[in-house]
Amino acid sequence: MIATILRQAPADRRASIVAWRQLTDILAQRGNQLGDDDIRRSLHALAVLRPRVPESVRRDCARAIARHGRFAPLVALYANDVPAVSAIMLREARLAEADWLALLPATGAMARSVLAGRRDLPRAVTRALASLGSASVALPQPDVLADDKLVPAAETAVAPEVAPESGPSQISELVRRIDKYQSTRSQPEAPRAPRAAFLFETGPDGVVHWVDGVTRGAVIGLSIAEAAFGGEPGTDGVAAGAFRQRAEIINARMLLEGTPAEAGEWRFSALPWFDPATGQFRGYRASARRPQRNETPYGRTVSEDSGDSIRQLIHELRSPLNAISGFAQIISGQMFGPVSHSYRTMAETIVADAASVQSIIDDLETAARSSAGVVAQPHEEVVDIGAIVTQVESDLAALLADQRVDLSISRVGGPFLGLASDADIRRMVGRLLTALIDVSEPGAILVGQLVTESRHDDMLQLRIVRPATIRFATAADLLDPGFSPEGEAPGAAVLSLGFSLRLVDSLARGSGGRLDIGHNALTLHLPSANSKAEVELEVQQGE
Repeated sequence: MIATILRQAPADRRASIVAWRQLTDILAQRGNQLGDDDIRRSLHALAVLRPRVPESVRRDCARAIARHGRFAPLVALYANDVPAVSAIMLREARLAEADWLALLPATGAMARSVLAGRRDLPRAVTRALASLGSASVALPQPDVLADDKLVPAAETAVAPEVAPESGPSQISELVRRIDKYQSTRSQPEAPRAPRAAFLFETGPDGVVHWVDGVTRGAVIGLSIAEAAFGGEPGTDGVAAGAFRQRAEIINARMLLEGTPAEAGEWRFSALPWFDPATGQFRGYRASARRPQRNETPYGRTVSEDSGDSIRQLIHELRSPLNAISGFAQIISGQMFGPVSHSYRTMAETIVADAASVQSIIDDLETAARSSAGVVAQPHEEVVDIGAIVTQVESDLAALLADQRVDLSISRVGGPFLGLASDADIRRMVGRLLTALIDVSEPGAILVGQLVTESRHDDMLQLRIVRPATIRFATAADLLDPGFSPEGEAPGAAVLSLGFSLRLVDSLARGSGGRLDIGHNALTLHLPSANSKAEVELEVQQGE
């Protein structure tokens, strides 16, 4: 498998992303079983691919394998990535004590600062981190413990030589707390009250290197120099803009992950500070607090009328869309007089685009009804699902040609009579196939089967083999509206893969079926009408 991946040089960005995901998954699962040559070549390939793979994709991969990270060389590769990627890996990776000790010399100061905030590392690893000195973890020089008493670092024989901090060390109390926890971690931890505020400091690079008031692992390693997007831990653009200007930050937004007492939204204010001797910028000193109720209008719990609000928004979208489509049809049909060919072509394109947007709005409305608990009753209409699939294949011919993807759906058994609404079946099949075509690579073949296991079976099945780009994705990833093989929304699809699959499953359940996400295929189950049709035929023949 590795030889096959390495033999094919990625031709474009998408191929690089696929190769990165495949190599990462193989090394995470079977790295300890591979030969030295395969490991060396795979790590070299990942190092070459890294500049071509978006940071968001690398973060997603780190998050997917972090909790199962057992292969030290792969952990080391991710540990030496940018802070946003390495922090995700190092917060969750689980290695043997010997692997941690071998890994530490190959990590940077920021990575060690993340490890220093963990409380589940072996004692030998904790001692190794402490022996490297505070300068190696990008933290202010702390006092060190000697004979159970706090002794200034300058008075110890093994203390590294660093410039003295102005004022007393601010993290000595944290060091004492961590040491106390390590000695008593076998004791059950008392429930934590929700945090109300905490303090932190950053270095000149904007990376948080000291915190007091919350668990270090929740904040250490985050950067205020860059805005975080998509619900990722970090700060907003207000902080990033102020950082570039070395300006005061007031009530900027911060999102944290961690325990319920620390996770969620915070507001922080910060002041830049400079070396009094040289005037050199040294970073920010900040205080954070939980936001007040009037500061989080978007953070309110979903109210009972949220579905009504969404439907009202959809109505507001439909009104101008219908107007645009209507005027375009007037121009295209030359109802007000002759129109040049170029204008008619433009109007026809607008009509087609409006129809596509209308379809998306219908999908959003269906999703809103589903989230509000409004489920339609299963239809008793008997439809020919085989004929509908054939029609959808024909309708998708232009998209298949544009994406350079072939679609092959065979029939197994029959007949393919279903109990559902004709419109719902068309939407389910069309949305499922469109979503999978959008994430397929050019030149790929999308293979499927329409199956009737038995004439008396109560379900028909439409099985579609997973495209290579999502072959190793988990079901949770595929249902995540933010997931994409490229780490961003697919260019050909306005709605994400996760949204489309959730919509198909919602429509299927409303019709008495479901969507199953298996290891090799996605299977749409639809209620069968074959047995009912046979019973009616037998009754007619008896009469």
